Amino acid sequence: MDIKVFGNDIEKALKLLKRQLQKEGLFKELKVRSFYEKPSEKQKRKQIEARKKRMKALRFKKPDQG
Repeated sequence: MDIKVFGNDIEKALKLLKRQLQKEGLFKELKVRSFYEKPSEKQKRKQIEARKKRMKALRFKKPDQG
């Protein structure tokens, strides 16, 4: 990943970097890994995330034509 700085505008470059890192899920990953998570809690969290992802996909899914 690379962020280009135009016209010595470092604040804008930092903002772009933070947005890109957030998009990739780095901050979320750091938060999860900062403490030990029991395997049962990890499995439960993964299931909840998968459920949220499915619901979001259904929300944006185009209706079948036919």
